[in-house]
Amino acid sequence: MIPEERVGIIGWGSYIPRWRLPLSEIVRTWGFNPKEPEELNVAEKSVAGIDEDAITMGWEAAVNALRRARIDPRKIGSVWFGTESKPYAVKPSATIIAEALGITPETMATDLEFACRAASEALRISIGAVASGLINYALVIGSDTAQANPGDVLEFTASSAATALITGPREESAAYFEASATFVTDTPDFWRRDHSRYPLHGEAFTGEPAYFKHIVGAVKLLMEKTGLKPEDFDYAIFHQPNGTFPLRVARMLGIPKEKVIPGLVTPFIGNSYNSSALIGLSRVLDKAKPGQRILLAPFGSGAGSDAYSIVVTDRITEKQELAPTVDDYIVRKTSIDYALYAKYRRLINRIR
Repeated sequence: MIPEERVGIIGWGSYIPRWRLPLSEIVRTWGFNPKEPEELNVAEKSVAGIDEDAITMGWEAAVNALRRARIDPRKIGSVWFGTESKPYAVKPSATIIAEALGITPETMATDLEFACRAASEALRISIGAVASGLINYALVIGSDTAQANPGDVLEFTASSAATALITGPREESAAYFEASATFVTDTPDFWRRDHSRYPLHGEAFTGEPAYFKHIVGAVKLLMEKTGLKPEDFDYAIFHQPNGTFPLRVARMLGIPKEKVIPGLVTPFIGNSYNSSALIGLSRVLDKAKPGQRILLAPFGSGAGSDAYSIVVTDRITEKQELAPTVDDYIVRKTSIDYALYAKYRRLINRIR
């Protein structure tokens, strides 16, 4: 048995703010081509409220994951928090969530960074820690308010959401990890320098040699490692910077779009960065059946991708109704205009 096979997902949960900004508002405000949202396959994006940030959203998602895990929070041996929009430049977010959930003090707690892949990086670390016996359970959180420079094309999709996974022993899991693989290079497609408020991006590099090369590379490594083929998977979930890239990379891998669409949340809420692929996994777990196999491939700029083969167990059905689903959050929404969005995301600096 390889290490991954000893570990599974004990609980999962997501959180999406109710506020939605129609992309037509961005078009109206900045004079973009009205067809731009259609080309991205995104109609609106979720926006964190004025009293929300990556920590509060991560806490909400973690509470939902604990409801499904049905374990004592004090048994969680680590809290790993992946984000690129943490509220504090110097102060861990993981400790705040761990304290609020009653997990401290006997636990590890760390914030991780790797653009949109930080939470996936945390997931791989949690698999190793649980498989080794170092800890019994790990809490992995991906949460972002996904900032974008006003008027930049990135503003169309940069959204807010969070997802949490609790990993633990395979025999207690709703789905276990069959194998994993990672593909990483130094590719400058997206970055934010110190003291810069908003990220920059090499737009021409976004697809190639960044997103497509790394996801395809990771998935092919996984398939070589396991002998699995595209037809062996019931679902395929990829990082979702927009609503078209996941479908394009699926075609490159020979995976039909019908297997991708159940985990696609970008058309509804935009790209929530570190929870992008994981919230797609959460949506699939909300409806998956025992015995089904899931391909998960997050991506992070800079650049790297992980690929996981995940097999659903008989425990899935008893956990699915214990917390709100991703679709529950998708339909719970209130539309706002660009002015309110600017207020909530503090895009305007007031001079006193």
